[in-house]
Amino acid sequence: MDRAQLFLLGIPMFLFCTDIVNLFIPPPPKVPTTNQFHYKPPNPIPQQPILNQPLDFPTQKPSGIVGGGIGLGSTVNINFCSSCSYRGNAVTMKNMLDTSFPGINVVLANHPPPLPKRLLSKAVPVVQFGIFGTIMAGEQIFPRLGYAAPPPWFYSLRANKFRSIASTWLLGNFIQSFLLRSGAFEVYCNGELVFSKLKENRFPSEIELRDLVGRKLSSSRVVDGIGGGVWS
Repeated sequence: MDRAQLFLLGIPMFLFCTDIVNLFIPPPPKVPTTNQFHYKPPNPIPQQPILNQPLDFPTQKPSGIVGGGIGLGSTVNINFCSSCSYRGNAVTMKNMLDTSFPGINVVLANHPPPLPKRLLSKAVPVVQFGIFGTIMAGEQIFPRLGYAAPPPWFYSLRANKFRSIASTWLLGNFIQSFLLRSGAFEVYCNGELVFSKLKENRFPSEIELRDLVGRKLSSSRVVDGIGGGVWS
């Protein structure tokens, strides 16, 4: 065996023996390392003494009505036709009076139609349901009323039940709405009439109604002052 072969064979044997020896040799102790960077805590911020100061709360502004407004204690009644879609006009007038006369009490109410029209409007639903019952069961109703056979108009209504019932319903509702219309827009101030649409056949303007109510309130205050001996 020449030197080259011995060298190639000896290197693996040497490495193998070295690994076996390293397994039984304890590892060297670790050398403690010192940290060159030290953490410096920040300087404490000096606390300022807390002073017991009263808290400032926003003060409520006093109301603009001192001792009551010009309308305080007065009532304005606006009676309008609710079936005529006059509610929007009534609400507009109410807001205007509330702004113009602080403290005033504005009451909105429906102005009913005359008694005969109200009674007729109550009879319309009865007639409607009578026609509905006749269309649906006329063949049993007419013999009990003494008719040998139903009249010809019954067969014309019975030919198209849906159209007859729908037409009766729509026509009855239109007649009832027409009977409930009074066309009224009446304004009362402390129980006295200051404007009537039934008499004037028109609506009042906001400026006109404000002037009418203002004059009525002024005259009421003058009368109260004279009667009590003190100017209101």
